[in-house]
Amino acid sequence: MSRTLDPAPPAPAHEPPRLSRRQVYRRRRIVVFSAVGAVLALIAGGGIYTANALGAPIPAAAPVVTDPPPVAAAAQQLALPGFGGYAVGAVGFDGLLAAGNESTTMPMASIAKVVTALVVLEEHPLAAGEGGPEIAYTDADVAIYWDMIAQNGSVAPVVAGSSLTLRESLEAMLLPSGNNYSISLANWAFGSVDAYVPKAQAWLAAHGLAHTTVVDTSGLSLDDVSTPADLVKLGEIALENPAFAEIVATKSVDIPELGTIENSNKLLGTHGIDGIKTGTTDDAANLLFSADYAVGSSTVTVVGVLLGGVDHATVRAAVASLLDSVAPGFHEVTPLQAGQELASYSTPWGDTATARATEGATVVVWSDMPVDVAVDAKSLTLADDGTAVGTVIVTAGAQRIEVPLELDGTVDDPGMWWRLENPGALEAAAAAK
Repeated sequence: MSRTLDPAPPAPAHEPPRLSRRQVYRRRRIVVFSAVGAVLALIAGGGIYTANALGAPIPAAAPVVTDPPPVAAAAQQLALPGFGGYAVGAVGFDGLLAAGNESTTMPMASIAKVVTALVVLEEHPLAAGEGGPEIAYTDADVAIYWDMIAQNGSVAPVVAGSSLTLRESLEAMLLPSGNNYSISLANWAFGSVDAYVPKAQAWLAAHGLAHTTVVDTSGLSLDDVSTPADLVKLGEIALENPAFAEIVATKSVDIPELGTIENSNKLLGTHGIDGIKTGTTDDAANLLFSADYAVGSSTVTVVGVLLGGVDHATVRAAVASLLDSVAPGFHEVTPLQAGQELASYSTPWGDTATARATEGATVVVWSDMPVDVAVDAKSLTLADDGTAVGTVIVTAGAQRIEVPLELDGTVDDPGMWWRLENPGALEAAAAAK
């Protein structure tokens, strides 16, 4: 008896037929080569990418800048003179630190001898410590001495037949305020006072002292006038001459032919004062002064003038009080530290870096003068650690310090896959070029 076998049930409709090993391998090859082909097609120019897509410019990383706030101290309180005209400045600082009637023209008296000395020294330069040429003094110079005595002018002794160096002659003019030596020096250097005066006026004009007039060498005339603001400039110019600065800082000097010559500036050596020149009219006492003060690692030179005091004792007291109130107003500020972070960078592909100051900056300021720090950092594409990326500028009045900015970190190329995945960013970078 035979048995009839039932046929096998059909495979469920949802199960795909099994592939042979050859069919599986073939299908995998199709998928791989299709993907590679797609990438090659993109690189070759299909769609957004062009043939140089992988070399396209990348987006620049813009700096996020940290601008330090301005630094400013409280305003310095000053003990101002209650009379006359005055002005106080400091070498290297813009403007005046203190002033009253600073544009008022007033007789300057023997401060005019500062102009005489500088005009003579321009014609006959004298190095620091140098004696210079010999000047012979005659009976004519003795006659000048007696003429100044008759006019109630200040004098220094002179001996006919003596010979003094240019430096000694300037000392005799500037320290005791010898009117006679101012005339003798002009005669020696220019031939006469009449020849000197236009030279002096030309010198004043060349140095921007438009409100200063001299009509003689000594300041004896009330027509020798200036303003406090102009005289501060004159004092600063005078101190640039080393020989002049040495002489006016001397309390006394021994000149063999003349004996001991005393400086008429009785404030020398006090309150920081090291110059410059007294002046006396029949009605007023004047003082053009300079003083040096140590401020941190620097020295500040203050130049000022007070005109129109009733006497020199009053002027000295007022100048001393004024300087004692000015000096504490100077202070050293360090608004920038070496290595200080002043900008940061961040890229869309994850690189980060900072910009740092390569060195610190210190400035000396007075009173409430603001100190500003401005950062100028540039955008980056690719940059190595240590790359120069800009400048930080510190300003305080006339002072300006520039410090380089250096990259701390690197900004690298984003690589192929980021480029392929960010076509819009590449297009924007290319358009920005």
